[in-house]
Amino acid sequence: MNPGTEAKPPPAIPFGAALRFWLQLGFISFGGPAGQIAIMHRELVEKRRWVSEKRFLHALNFCMVLPGPEAQQLATYLGWLMHRSWGGVVAGSLFFLPSLALLIALSWIYMAFGEQPLVAGIFYGIKPAVAAIVLHALHRMASKSLGNPMLAPVPWAIATMSFIAIWAFRLPFPLVVLGAMLLGAVLSRVAPGSLLHGRGHATGLSTVRDAALIDDDTPTPPHAQFKRSRLATVLLAGAALWLLPMAALFFSVGWNGTLTQIGWFFTKAALLTFGGAYAVLPYVNQAAVEQYQWLSTGQMMDGLALGETTPGPLIMVVAFVGFVAGWVKQVAGPDALFLGAALAACVATWFTFLPSFIFILAGGPWVESTRGNLKLTAPLAAVTAAVVGVIANLALFFMAAVAYPAGAKGLFDAQIDGVALALVVAAALALWRLKWGVIQVIAASAAAGLLLRWLALA
Repeated sequence: MNPGTEAKPPPAIPFGAALRFWLQLGFISFGGPAGQIAIMHRELVEKRRWVSEKRFLHALNFCMVLPGPEAQQLATYLGWLMHRSWGGVVAGSLFFLPSLALLIALSWIYMAFGEQPLVAGIFYGIKPAVAAIVLHALHRMASKSLGNPMLAPVPWAIATMSFIAIWAFRLPFPLVVLGAMLLGAVLSRVAPGSLLHGRGHATGLSTVRDAALIDDDTPTPPHAQFKRSRLATVLLAGAALWLLPMAALFFSVGWNGTLTQIGWFFTKAALLTFGGAYAVLPYVNQAAVEQYQWLSTGQMMDGLALGETTPGPLIMVVAFVGFVAGWVKQVAGPDALFLGAALAACVATWFTFLPSFIFILAGGPWVESTRGNLKLTAPLAAVTAAVVGVIANLALFFMAAVAYPAGAKGLFDAQIDGVALALVVAAALALWRLKWGVIQVIAASAAAGLLLRWLALA
């Protein structure tokens, strides 16, 4: 741009152009939240200039302090900012609908043919890869959110306490989160600043100085301005969209019916996903495996692998959990296993993502009115630290499941699977040293598992 020349913002974005972008994003959004946010930044901020850097990061900061999948919520926020509520609904829905369709298809193959030697060999290799991926995620999150243990011991202490609470005392995940929030509130008074650490997603995003359609100083559009009547409308609509399906499930299968319990459980899970999908997985695993017995730990790991290899937010593993639960419990009868399982997957997805839309559409106008002032509070920083300890417990749980595949209650009485542990080490080296992507690691591990089973070495 020539000196003294004022950049002109691009023309208004047709809804069709935005629709095509959100649909495309739904099929290419690999790489977890960091990768998905990077794709949106590159396309919307750098390439298309639909939104400025500061507006993008302001929206991102809001989504990061909310429970729920932050990348999907960011897409919802930006779609809402550009094209009102309908734009937000379309953007947020297209972010995960392709993944839902793929996961239903893959889950059916897994349940119908999982005992076949070919499929069993593939998943034998995938499980160690999942354990390595969780370890890698633990390392990344700890390095970003806890800081130097010598300079900032408080976050590390909270992470350690949360690990002990959930591993040794088997406290439920929601109680650990609540305890961390209360501790953070106390620390904010007695030791202010002891929990403040930067989040990592925004790091490395380039500065874009060309004018954007929604620029730094662009006034908030009328539909994004706070109005009590609009807030009441959004909350009432959200309540209806939750109550009506839940009432339909209650009157058709009863409160203790599998579909009703899936809806109720994933509503609670959606409100506790601080820290992303890896943070809520221990809670889902604890309830779905141990309490409801919808699936086994091995199946949970397989579902996580399927979630890693499909586009969309990783929290879409809930669709796999719902599918397996619907299949095992035969919610539509023994002659309609796929139909019942697909319905259960859709129920799990609906109740998981509905709160995210309500948070964005209800809270967005308030966030737009407080640009530049949104800060992470000490209670949320304490939750972030506690989440690291929870993920450490998940990593240990998965490692035990890989090392002792028989799943015996007395783990140390079982025979250790040295081959599976060697695959964990190989996958970890590929992630850390070779800088392979998640899909590469899972694909290579699946091929290794198939080869080992074919050679009768595992």
